[in-house]
Amino acid sequence: MEASLTLPLNVQQVFDLVKQLPKTEKQQLFAWLLKENVQKSDADLPLTHFASEKTLAKDWLDPKEDEAWQDL
Repeated sequence: MEASLTLPLNVQQVFDLVKQLPKTEKQQLFAWLLKENVQKSDADLPLTHFASEKTLAKDWLDPKEDEAWQDL
């Protein structure tokens, strides 16, 4: 049986709540979100962007990265 829950939260509030989760629970949540979205539609896959944004930003915001791309 599938449970349904409706909460009056906006997206920022949801992000704030997720940030408070322990690392293992965040990983489980993201794994579940990815699994659910892959099953539904490829149009919903941008959630992977949110899951990896912080990690990728470390490289994107590195001055060495800017230097490497300056001639393009």
